[in-house]
Amino acid sequence: MIKIGLTGGIGSGKTTVAQMFKDKKVPVFTADIEAKKILDRPEVSSEVSRVFGIKLNSENLINKAELAKIVFNDDKALERLNSIIHPEVHKYFERWLSMQTAPYIIYEAAIIFEKNRASDFDYTILVTAPEDLRIKRVMKRDDITSADVESRVKAQWSESKKKELADFIIENINLKETQQQVSKLHEKFLSFSDK
Repeated sequence: MIKIGLTGGIGSGKTTVAQMFKDKKVPVFTADIEAKKILDRPEVSSEVSRVFGIKLNSENLINKAELAKIVFNDDKALERLNSIIHPEVHKYFERWLSMQTAPYIIYEAAIIFEKNRASDFDYTILVTAPEDLRIKRVMKRDDITSADVESRVKAQWSESKKKELADFIIENINLKETQQQVSKLHEKFLSFSDK
């Protein structure tokens, strides 16, 4: 089974592209969603609360907005959070992968290159979009300020750096054109898996 890593900076449209692959019946593992679920586990919430000094809410869950303000303005704090969450995400992915039977799967995650994970995949796809468009998308989606989005953008590698490492690039500006790019890659991956 071919493993494809799908990545892109905040607001690039990774999730939109992942959904286009799902619509083609491709199994997609979304690492960020699984990370949020893991963060909601009581033992993980209490560990994060202890490490970052954030009080748990009435349901004994971490305040994600408060956590985001800390980790997206401090590289070391982000690294610490990732060291708590990512090993658990990886364990869950391995179990999920063992149950798949499709010719190829997609693993969607924001920080594949930053975490030196590209070698875990047969191919990588980078989803890109102009930074001003990405900022507008995230402001609308998360109802946050441009300064908040920019601090998250700065916490990730630049698109130019990621482009050098990616096997395939999808430019996500116009949805119809994005769909065409996804369809071409889908056919290509199916042909790879036939060999």
